[in-house]
Amino acid sequence: MTDHSTAQPSETDECRDCQELDLAEAVARGERDESRATDCRVLRKRHRAAEHGEQP
Repeated sequence: MTDHSTAQPSETDECRDCQELDLAEAVARGERDESRATDCRVLRKRHRAAEHGEQP
């Protein structure tokens, strides 16, 4: 049996805000709206720094 308490979270375990920003970026890229896709990446980076303590 695997001890999941020490396992690193996977991409599928990300918070809802991260997932929504990823989806918004994918939709923007699908629509070839690179400006909006860039906005999504910037917002996700800011969110991860503020909410997840990641360094920018």
